[in-house]
Amino acid sequence: MSPSARREWLAPVLLLSLSVVPVLAGALRLAELAGGAPIEPENARFFAAPGPVVVHIVTASFYCLVGAFQFAPTLRRRRPGWHRTAGLLLIPCGLAAALSGLWMTVSYPQPPGDGVLLTGFRLLFGSAMVGSIVLGFAAVRRRDIARHRTWMTRGYAIGLGAGTQVLTLGPWIVAFGQTSELSRALLMLAGWLINLAVAEHVIRRHKSRRTAHRAAVAAATGRADMAAPGR
Repeated sequence: MSPSARREWLAPVLLLSLSVVPVLAGALRLAELAGGAPIEPENARFFAAPGPVVVHIVTASFYCLVGAFQFAPTLRRRRPGWHRTAGLLLIPCGLAAALSGLWMTVSYPQPPGDGVLLTGFRLLFGSAMVGSIVLGFAAVRRRDIARHRTWMTRGYAIGLGAGTQVLTLGPWIVAFGQTSELSRALLMLAGWLINLAVAEHVIRRHKSRRTAHRAAVAAATGRADMAAPGR
């Protein structure tokens, strides 16, 4: 694999790496529900109403894992049919993951260690994820590919928040022990904000490249016109 090809696959590999811990945690939760694990305060709400959490785990895992490959430029160019088909599956999965997360936030009893502030953050970012996916879908229906990519990147960044939150919560717990309601809420907020900051950087970089490409094409066209016979 050439160095340029390796660079193009760096983003999907990093995104898949961020997805590993949440996906494994979700798989363990499904096994717990299927295997009839002992009911404790931490998991009682899932046994009482398993449907939403099953939907959330399955769709969020698919969204994070398959969605990572949408950020591989080579795959988009060489397999446009795959990109479109995957996108058609990712849109309902992303919406189901976000909406089931919102449902659990407002309907499940609040788990130990959470608080009103974290509930508010979950509602805010869950709603933002839904909005981003809907706007991205509306954009591609209008054939506005640039805006489609922008909104889908933001939606994916929010959906991958659980992966980055492992990195914000983990070091804190190792260094200081269990979090308080406030520190837990702020550390989870940091995970979402880090992802969105990276997403905005990627969006602006793509925009700069498109602008530079258009300028180069315009300059080349202008030179060609000046060199044409009769000028």
